[in-house]
Amino acid sequence: MSYAPSTAEAERTAQHLADTSRSLYERGWMPGTSGNISMRLPDAPSRALITASGRDKGALTARDVVEVDAFNGRASLPDQDLPSAETSIHAAVYRVTGARAVLHVHSPYATVVAHRAAVVDAVASVRVERFELLKGLALKDPTCTDLPVFPNWAQVDRIADDVAAHLSVGRDGPPGLLLADHGITTWGDSLRQAKNRLECLEALCQLLVISQSELQVAHS
Repeated sequence: MSYAPSTAEAERTAQHLADTSRSLYERGWMPGTSGNISMRLPDAPSRALITASGRDKGALTARDVVEVDAFNGRASLPDQDLPSAETSIHAAVYRVTGARAVLHVHSPYATVVAHRAAVVDAVASVRVERFELLKGLALKDPTCTDLPVFPNWAQVDRIADDVAAHLSVGRDGPPGLLLADHGITTWGDSLRQAKNRLECLEALCQLLVISQSELQVAHS
């Protein structure tokens, strides 16, 4: 069943998600039905809206979202459409970081880096250093960071558990992560901030690929 917002804030949030989804689709970062975005409700931050499963991101409307518990990902309302299959990853980020918005896209350069750096059965990381764009990520040390690369388990809840465990001990890390062969997830205090960080991280991955730098990959 299509989403029916109960408050003006919920309606604005749903529209914001739809508009952002279409803009990312137009950039080629959410082709077809891929990717998912979410945002906690400003007037009820324990709940979030997330894109429904299987929706064309270039034609998303404010009714193509699902309301969920922000911290466990379970649907908040009866008879809704299915939320994105990766809702549990969004919930893990919300629980650990306190973020207000999460974006997951298949932007090409981040996906290439995630493919090159992937390690079977282990979390890897890619060293990014010296590029000026690092300053856009609000890092404690704006000269370098280690971008984590998670195994793309078939069981999404397993990915979410890995993400929660990593973020719990790595709070000084970047506001983003890669999924092996899959794409990138970023977050922020607002949808705009999460999108800005996504743009910075995608551009940094582009610089790594174009410069043909040898990726400095670490395993854990």
